[in-house]
Amino acid sequence: MLVRFSPPASWWRVLSTLLIALGAALACVGLHTPIPWMIGPLVVVSLVSMVGVPTESWTPLRNTGQWVIGSALGLYFTPEVGALIAGLWWAVVLGVIWALGLGLGFGAWLRRLHAGRLAGVSAEQLRITSYFSGAIGGASEMTLIAERQGARTDLVAAAHSLRVLLVTVTIPFAMQIWGVAPLDLSTLGVREVHPVGLVSLGLLTLVGALVMQRLGRANPWFMGALMVTLLFTLADVQFSAIPGWLSASAQLLIGASLGVRFTPAFVHTAPRWLASVGVASLVMMGLCAAFAWGLAQLTGLHPATMILGTSPGGIAEMSITAKVLQLGVPVVTAFQVCRLVAVLILAEPVYHWWSRRRLT
Repeated sequence: MLVRFSPPASWWRVLSTLLIALGAALACVGLHTPIPWMIGPLVVVSLVSMVGVPTESWTPLRNTGQWVIGSALGLYFTPEVGALIAGLWWAVVLGVIWALGLGLGFGAWLRRLHAGRLAGVSAEQLRITSYFSGAIGGASEMTLIAERQGARTDLVAAAHSLRVLLVTVTIPFAMQIWGVAPLDLSTLGVREVHPVGLVSLGLLTLVGALVMQRLGRANPWFMGALMVTLLFTLADVQFSAIPGWLSASAQLLIGASLGVRFTPAFVHTAPRWLASVGVASLVMMGLCAAFAWGLAQLTGLHPATMILGTSPGGIAEMSITAKVLQLGVPVVTAFQVCRLVAVLILAEPVYHWWSRRRLT
């Protein structure tokens, strides 16, 4: 299995972007912000990119970050935790149904708000664009599906990017203000770093990531590493913990890769569209928090865990938040993974059902 790495357009831009990200992360560490190694690079790289500073992220570096984080999260799935999550299957199903319904509502609101107000976008194209902009799934995957249906992909990608940015920045600060105490102090099965075991884990998870990539699965570097580590940890096979410096580096790479999406062109992409997406994203966070609170009462789990598990953010970003703040990592990861898979599978069928329903 060959892995082809295309060189970046400019090594200098990649290096300067990483240096900006590192400086931002260190500043956030000094300021004691939540999730400093991801939020710092994400926010600062986004800002400098939007004002026109040439930034660039190299895809293999982003993949490496996802590979490391996926491996680290899988270590939380001990046999005891696996049994706990298996008993929560009904809550996971409710979470998926909630996400699909919320996405439909978000998309319908966008369509009504912008009907006849987006130059060059027909009513049919707006219907497709608004639906896939509202779907709570992976940004790249939703954009690709939307493209097949004839949507304005720039608007879809912009909507997902802005939503993930707002959720990733807002929720960790809300958790810090809340002052919720760590919940995972006794759940991590592997605590010590063993060099030989770390290398073995790295090779095994690399194979898993490459297989996922070959099969064309979503987020292959994250999901492949997560699944391999998860299965070994469930079987009580322990290799090694992930060093803190490696996890922090991975967060930096992911934060920087998200930040470079926010170019000057992004800022000028239908400002009214972006403003409406921003407002709707904040409303969605509030609705998801209320839903999570109710789910917490039914499951007996901490509301913070449920908020992260049901929030409309990206799977890697919400799982990293749970990991760093130690707020129920296995449950958050399970909810986010199941939702992502379900939305990717159901997005197009639900869209066709929704379209037929409107025509009848």
